[in-house]
Amino acid sequence: MATIKTVAKLAGVSASTVSRTISGKGYVNDTTKEKIQEAIRQTGYSPNVLAKSLKMGSSNTIALLVPDIQNLIFPAITRGIEDTARKNGFAVLLCNTDEDSDVEKGYIDKLKNRWIDGFVVCSYTPGSNHIRALHSAGFPTVLVNRYEPGSPIDTITIDNYQSAYNAVGYLIRGGSKHIAIALGREELILYRERYRGYCDALKDTGLPYDEALVMRETSGSDSFYGLTKELFAKNKNVDGIFATSDPKAFVVLHALHDLGIKIPSDVAVIGFDNVDLSAKVEPPLSTVSQPLYEMGVIAATKLIRQIKYKVKNGVLPAPVCEVLNTDLIVRRSTR
Repeated sequence: MATIKTVAKLAGVSASTVSRTISGKGYVNDTTKEKIQEAIRQTGYSPNVLAKSLKMGSSNTIALLVPDIQNLIFPAITRGIEDTARKNGFAVLLCNTDEDSDVEKGYIDKLKNRWIDGFVVCSYTPGSNHIRALHSAGFPTVLVNRYEPGSPIDTITIDNYQSAYNAVGYLIRGGSKHIAIALGREELILYRERYRGYCDALKDTGLPYDEALVMRETSGSDSFYGLTKELFAKNKNVDGIFATSDPKAFVVLHALHDLGIKIPSDVAVIGFDNVDLSAKVEPPLSTVSQPLYEMGVIAATKLIRQIKYKVKNGVLPAPVCEVLNTDLIVRRSTR
């Protein structure tokens, strides 16, 4: 029966190097890893699950990186990924990155040396070169809701521009003429695209753009409570608000209630996401519905396809950006 010493001798390395490679603890360069993997194949050495994973080049584990699982859109996405992974014999390792590029990079650096088969990244910040480097190094990778034009990575997204354009257009058709926006972090392209849709919807219907009606996120969604009160202290004529996410809309609704403003007769409010809570707040929130669970299913399906394709062909398949449709859900927060 082959032992760790047998593998070490065939690979021309020490037994401790073989042990580090199998456990994923400690640095071992890629060339040495390949020698050890080949030695394991030749000897049939397989003491445990980790060794089997090394032998097969697969651990049947995928990593899911999200900014914060408490963010209301991610439970549905995560469930879609997990359900699909489980049906295909894969486990999912969940990592919260707090939308911090350094935390994200730290997770990736640790996980890519521990036989993770692939990555689904929902917390991608533009300019994060470690994501592109991960894909360039041959790791199966899928981005969810973090589209960048020209990205070389499989991406699942929606048309944020058109969805926002449609939402603001609905407010306008309902009679709103002075429409404010609760705008998320502009370093994220999804919020820039929603902002662009807001601006163009105003322009195309002949309504003026007013910078004073733009509420910009300062410290998370909770910042919109104070921002909404400041907005109405200076702009009494606001009669519509487009929130670029449902959590922002919930805070806006709270502030409007506390100001004694009637919804939707005084101010119509529309959100973006259609998380479960949007149907349960008072009044129930009109919103853009993203197919969140479907995003997760498609992301996991694409990743597993990449993993299997690479095992068979030695390279990743050509990337595809899939843009999913959204729906406008009308409830009692709009006219």
